[in-house]
Amino acid sequence: MPQARLPYCAEQVRRYDHARFLTALFAPEARRDDLFALYAFNLEIAKVRETVREPMLGRIRLQWWRETIEGFEHGEVRAHAVATPLAETIQRRRLAAARFATLITGREQDVEPDPPADLAALEDYAAQTSATLVELALDVLDGGHPSARAAARHVGIAHGLAGLLLAVPFRAAHGRVDLPQDLLDEAGLHADAVKEARGDPRLVKIVRVLALRAADHLDKARTHRRQVPREALPALLPALLAERALKRLAAAGHDPFDAALGRPDGGLSLRLAWAAWRGRY
Repeated sequence: MPQARLPYCAEQVRRYDHARFLTALFAPEARRDDLFALYAFNLEIAKVRETVREPMLGRIRLQWWRETIEGFEHGEVRAHAVATPLAETIQRRRLAAARFATLITGREQDVEPDPPADLAALEDYAAQTSATLVELALDVLDGGHPSARAAARHVGIAHGLAGLLLAVPFRAAHGRVDLPQDLLDEAGLHADAVKEARGDPRLVKIVRVLALRAADHLDKARTHRRQVPREALPALLPALLAERALKRLAAAGHDPFDAALGRPDGGLSLRLAWAAWRGRY
């Protein structure tokens, strides 16, 4: 796929969510543009927090997307570089509008000022955002085998938690702390201090707890591996992304501010190819 000829959605995913872009390349060619439209939409709603100054403006943007997707059911497609191909994907693959509503509802938490109350609340956020995206990718691939569905929730939560841990410095700098409030209180670390907590053992302890929880979800996802059909694999490859992120965090002593975590994972493409060839996730 020459980069200069990539459609808009594929180019956006390649630039801003490169790891997920790589997972989509293992899907059948006829399904890739639909995955790119889905993942580009996810980028649109995921970046809202970083592109607005006031929570109300974030809610307005998310509501725009909610109304846009509701309009698809009535044949109304707003002129937007992502909305147009997304409408085609939803119609072609018969994707449930309710899943997109769940994604948007999850992202509404991004614009709220307070951290999640506890681990259960954080996992619910990861389920609404990351796991729902994995489920939609399964629908695009016609990979909705019961075992794939069961794995998808755990893959999504694991990938969501791992991604949030890597993004702690970035999101804290934009006023969003995703670490559970009860763990912050237990560690004696105020949410406002997280952005300055480089090397702080209190932060390291919290990150280690969440990393262990993400690893547990990965283990649960992989109990279904023998029953998952190959056509579902590209949707579940984020499990490998989560595993790589957790290993890198562990190597950094679970300090999300460690400079090594800002460097690209150079072996990722080969690891994904090896996993896809073996039919593993």
